[in-house]
Amino acid sequence: MSKLLVFDIRKEKYAGSLKASGVANRWNKNEEYVIYSGSSPALSVLELTAHRAFINIDESYKILVIELAISEADILEISVEDLPENWRSVSAYPVLQNLGSKWFQSMEKLILKIPSALVPKEFNYLINTQHPDFRRKVKIKSKEDFNWDERLI
Repeated sequence: MSKLLVFDIRKEKYAGSLKASGVANRWNKNEEYVIYSGSSPALSVLELTAHRAFINIDESYKILVIELAISEADILEISVEDLPENWRSVSAYPVLQNLGSKWFQSMEKLILKIPSALVPKEFNYLINTQHPDFRRKVKIKSKEDFNWDERLI
């Protein structure tokens, strides 16, 4: 078993625990409680700014460093070659949500490793908060203040 560090930027009021909203997104349907994390802090910044219509820089944000105590057996990886040609577009959401939902519902793998739609050579790691190994293998390693650079917003 190895340890993988992934990153998640959240408003401070949501940074105290590893909870997911259950709101539908690119890789999950409503009521599927998935944490989206990036392979680097920079990717996490890009992903959050791309998915938020408005970021209030007057609010406090934290960057969570999440430690995954996992092995390769805990990860389902989806490569770009496995995806439809238009996978980066919003029109592909239904197909991608079905792929993610199948992973989530199966409970076979704790982590879904997917290419970033913003930087396809980078990866996002989705964490199934309902998986039986979630509490044992996923923890917040550190939590740090995150200050937005106004040029990004």
